[in-house]
Amino acid sequence: MLTFIFLPISETYFYSFFTFSGVIVIFTLMFHTEKINYGPVSVFLLYYDDFVTEEHLHNLLPAEHQKLETLKHPSRRREYVATRVLRTMHFGNEPILYSEIGAPYVEGEGFISISHANHVVGMAYCKSFQVGLDLEPIHEKVMRVKHKFLSAEEKELTDTSSVEEMIKVWSGKEALYKLAGRKEIIFAENLLLTRIDDLKWKGRIYFSNNRKEVELTLDTKNNFVISINASPVYEVK
Repeated sequence: MLTFIFLPISETYFYSFFTFSGVIVIFTLMFHTEKINYGPVSVFLLYYDDFVTEEHLHNLLPAEHQKLETLKHPSRRREYVATRVLRTMHFGNEPILYSEIGAPYVEGEGFISISHANHVVGMAYCKSFQVGLDLEPIHEKVMRVKHKFLSAEEKELTDTSSVEEMIKVWSGKEALYKLAGRKEIIFAENLLLTRIDDLKWKGRIYFSNNRKEVELTLDTKNNFVISINASPVYEVK
């Protein structure tokens, strides 16, 4: 009988092995996990190499198996399964649910936000307020599209020649977009950022009838940017 097993070998490393006719065969170190705290918000990161998704299907619920079958691209399938591996580590078999605006949550556990970069999935968690997480790899392509998301003020106050800084602004606005409720938004007009210091930025969300603000942390790690709010969004009167 062939049986696949997925076990931790430490707090952060995991390997898979299978048994066949009583013989244990170990193969491939699969995942590395990391936890970063930003105030009351925890960001759980799962780094992964290419892996065979079928070896980790035990992390999926029945409805998630059905969803996986609709995903055809191997990288998208790995991303989906890796997200469920991370969910299982921290919330067991609780399903990831989605609100009417597409925001993920786990029933009775608080607020979560999910994002992906190259071979890493992140899940932010906060018990008491909504969170918006974005992971963005640092890449030159941002320089070709920066004019689409920078406001006139941001063009004056940021270093538009810096790839890393432009990625930070883009990533910060992706986090703001999630906090704004994924409405029809023009990034250069409705979502604005102002630097406070090297890590902290003030995010502003503008709509015709109200304005909201939030403090964001824009952190750089392993050649990607982590954008997250460590405090709740508040409405400006």
